[in-house]
Amino acid sequence: MKKIYLISSLIVLIGIASGISYFLVRDANAQIPEGITLLTMDEEKYTFGEDTDTIKLVEFIYTHCPDICPTTTQEMNLLRKDLIKKDVYGKKVQFITITIDPYRDSPEVLRKYMDNFGLENDGNWIFLTGDPANTLEEQQKIKNVADTFKFQYRDPGNGFYVHSTFTYLIDENNKFIKKFPMGEDFKKDEVFEAIMDEL
Repeated sequence: MKKIYLISSLIVLIGIASGISYFLVRDANAQIPEGITLLTMDEEKYTFGEDTDTIKLVEFIYTHCPDICPTTTQEMNLLRKDLIKKDVYGKKVQFITITIDPYRDSPEVLRKYMDNFGLENDGNWIFLTGDPANTLEEQQKIKNVADTFKFQYRDPGNGFYVHSTFTYLIDENNKFIKKFPMGEDFKKDEVFEAIMDEL
């Protein structure tokens, strides 16, 4: 009987270890496909893969989000100030915020969102959306970027998206380094240390 329990326990442990290994390997190999072009808050084109000078912290949001998204943006703003003090923000580190709701989040709406948080439009924190002229195709591009990191989202029909709750640190080649929780679980000091360790 003890043998059966022991074998069962070993099978369970191996299964757990395999599952953990799968997710670690999957995340480690995640890389945003080059050539995906979205629209910035300044209505300029931004193409993933062209900027190879900085590591980036990627946040997915939608501006109508009542809680997790604005909380994360606020924490990232505090993190930004810490990185400015170390003279690495903009030089070695950039932030990218991608809306999952390009239908409502036009470049103008994203600029207002930035203003609400007192974010300086200095080109170092880039907000991305889709081109309003072709929203369906642009939504697919955003999904392709989100799928890279298994960031999932959907609109249940009321305009309040259900979505994953992670931000992502990527290297100069848009390859995954590490992920961090969103909302109140986003610990800016921990993210700061992780960024500084990469520089």
